[in-house]
Amino acid sequence: MNEIQLKYGCNPNQKPSRIYMADGSDLPVEVLNGKPGYINFLDAFNGWQLVKELKEATGLPAATSFKHVSPAGAAVGLPLDDTLAKIYWVDDLGELSPLACAYARARGADRMSSFGDFIALSDTCDKDTAMLIKREVSDGVIAPDYTDEALAILKEKKKGNYNVIKIDPSYVPAELETKQVYGISFEQGRNELDINGDLLSNIVTQNKDIPESALIDMKIALITLKYTQSNSVCYVKGGQAIGIGAGQQSRIHCTRLAGQKADNWFLRQSPQVLGLQFVDGLGRADRDNAIDVYMGDECMDILADGAWERIFKVKPAVFTAEEKRAWLDKNQDVICGSDAFFPFSDNIERVKKSGVKYIAQPGGSVRDDLVIECADKYNMVMAFTGIRLFHH
Repeated sequence: MNEIQLKYGCNPNQKPSRIYMADGSDLPVEVLNGKPGYINFLDAFNGWQLVKELKEATGLPAATSFKHVSPAGAAVGLPLDDTLAKIYWVDDLGELSPLACAYARARGADRMSSFGDFIALSDTCDKDTAMLIKREVSDGVIAPDYTDEALAILKEKKKGNYNVIKIDPSYVPAELETKQVYGISFEQGRNELDINGDLLSNIVTQNKDIPESALIDMKIALITLKYTQSNSVCYVKGGQAIGIGAGQQSRIHCTRLAGQKADNWFLRQSPQVLGLQFVDGLGRADRDNAIDVYMGDECMDILADGAWERIFKVKPAVFTAEEKRAWLDKNQDVICGSDAFFPFSDNIERVKKSGVKYIAQPGGSVRDDLVIECADKYNMVMAFTGIRLFHH
């Protein structure tokens, strides 16, 4: 098949719409179920590249949860401990396959942003992963293949209309890529940068000790940034992105946004949040929304009399700023990656508050010396990659 007709483009008024191969060759994808749209395919193709590279860089199954052409989460298939299984709402599913663990992590890092996501999987979708996907609000999935059992499960989702795309893993795109804006064609070489250990060899801080686990997390951060709308900053811990800031015009705003998401991921593991007693029958999305408000500055919206009774069996105590800070101080050895240099040391001050120990960034700012000095103040390890990772 050389082309697929779409319902419409980014918006319903943008017609006609299609994806096609300009050289007349066959598309490397097959729609097994549903009718994916324009944005679905943008998310699918960006997500597929991300998980394909994560698998190649780490040797582990990988998954990502995409929303509006940026990842809300990305992870490799490491086992879940009891706490992570609980905050990701998968503790009732028993032991999961490595691929299912990867998606549980990718989806669970920022469940608010992942609501209605498009999923990309590096490996054949198995039953465990399909069962996990089936119960989440999601638009579709792309993978190199599906087991018969997994495909049958996914075809039942959304009244039989769930989007399931199969991609040829051997497909190699042309070296030059083009797109049009305002009727004008743009052309550039594809970003084929190999994210490997060599990129992380230029350590500019006094502390130069990077354990192997941190190197893996640095690769995850950089590969995630490679497919995130710029400006972008990514915090990673334990084989998964825990906070992604995308599309911000200011670097510090991006760092703050990603840091806030990373903080929320860790706050969900606190006794205060784990101890919340929800009323019976409250759905996962409603629980996610309630947790997000409870951890924020507007917690009284759900703790006021007449409001909390609809959500909780027992009225929770306010999660004070002092309690939150004390819990966040326990988060350590976090990775931070940036798609372009940190222009000021305020970025270092902010990442320190989220437990960052290791930093990967291109370097090249006129204030690099001040940024390095600030990192040294906190005994951080910072690598200059020398490579920018803008993505638009």
